[in-house]
Amino acid sequence: MSVQHQPSQPQAPQAPQAPTPHAPTRGARARDALRRPAFWNIGGLFFFYFAIWQLVMTFLSLWLEQEAGMTSGNIGLVFSVIALVAFCLQPPYGYIQDRLGLRKHLFAFVVVCGALMGPFFAFVFLPIVGVNQVLGAVVAGAFLALVLNAGVSVVEAFNERTSRANGFEYGHVRLFGSLAGATASLVGGFVWASDPDNIWWAATFSAIVLGALLLVVRTPKPGDPGYAAVSADHDTATTGSTTGSTAGTASEASGSQALRTLLKDRSFVGFMVLMFGTAALYDVFDQQFPNYFADHATAVADPEVFFSRVVFVQILLEAAVMVVMPFVINRIGARWGLIAFAAVLVVRVLGTAFITSTEMLVVWRLLAALEMPLMLVSVMKYVTRMFDVKFSATAYMIGFSMSKAAGVFVFSWLFGLSYDAIGYAHSYLIMGGVVIAVTLVASFLMRDDRGRVAPGAGDLTPAGR
Repeated sequence: MSVQHQPSQPQAPQAPQAPTPHAPTRGARARDALRRPAFWNIGGLFFFYFAIWQLVMTFLSLWLEQEAGMTSGNIGLVFSVIALVAFCLQPPYGYIQDRLGLRKHLFAFVVVCGALMGPFFAFVFLPIVGVNQVLGAVVAGAFLALVLNAGVSVVEAFNERTSRANGFEYGHVRLFGSLAGATASLVGGFVWASDPDNIWWAATFSAIVLGALLLVVRTPKPGDPGYAAVSADHDTATTGSTTGSTAGTASEASGSQALRTLLKDRSFVGFMVLMFGTAALYDVFDQQFPNYFADHATAVADPEVFFSRVVFVQILLEAAVMVVMPFVINRIGARWGLIAFAAVLVVRVLGTAFITSTEMLVVWRLLAALEMPLMLVSVMKYVTRMFDVKFSATAYMIGFSMSKAAGVFVFSWLFGLSYDAIGYAHSYLIMGGVVIAVTLVASFLMRDDRGRVAPGAGDLTPAGR
């Protein structure tokens, strides 16, 4: 992702770069990244942020049901409020992050909110929900949005931009997030068994470590090679292979003009539709799946702890898949990667509806190890290949995060009520049908990205080299 800057002296025009799609993932470059402290520092940012994410998302619905006594409908309302608040925050967050570039201010705000997780649930939420569940759902959803569904966009945008400035393949450094998910799921199971309330204090601890890592992370400054490489997005965005995309017009426009241009692009509209109906339902499906799993995993003595171990295995597999996924997406294209993600989601949702033995529920859950790498790598590559990377944070937050938040807002409460009214299995059948429908519409609208390379992606000079 790009940064806003004013070069100290005019830059001579450069000929368009024509790197091959495989240039960013060459073995020598990957090995070189492993020897550099910045790679591990950025990986640490991913690790401790997604440790917070995984602790919350694995145990939130269980905690709300068993410890706070909330109904499925009100649990769904919590997730809907999270999505609504995130939806409202995405446009200003995208604009601010594009203006900040590699500065840490917005990321630091997310860290502070994460550090307040333990005090919030111990001293604020429980008294409120004891008075009124709906009010508690609204307050909890608004707070969690600052850390999760809105905060994740800030973290992803900052880390992707920092990774690219340092010459790292995003998918490789992002696998630290998967490792964090596996670790947090495993450790969280033991924390839950000792005292469910300690889940929130574990999240607070992770946020404190995250803040320390953010404080010391090195980002390129004006004049550094890495800074110049990312800033070259402004110049190369209009010279690459971008026929039919927003590059060329948005690079000369203001933020509002760029947004209007994006919304006129059929690929961007299709991308939004796909994220609304697939990335959102990926989250909605997983929101209350732990409760469904606990109801059907009758062959184990402690289904909550057993589920945490299943998630641990799933995310370890996810991390392994993340290593190779950039190579796969470079070959098949990000558009087909997103379609493949939707196909796996359909299989998982419909399979869960029809086959409910403990063993098969574990299998359906493990399929998520393919989904997340397919989605994450494809989203980032589609955004940076198809749209002007000068506004990449805006394109990412509106095209992915805001569209996903809108879908989560719409579907979380509806499916929460549906679980109470017609049961999980029938609700899953409807959910699978929605995913199929939006995927068909989006695949028609989205242009193929094969043959396009993010400006500067093949010729980044790592910061400090």
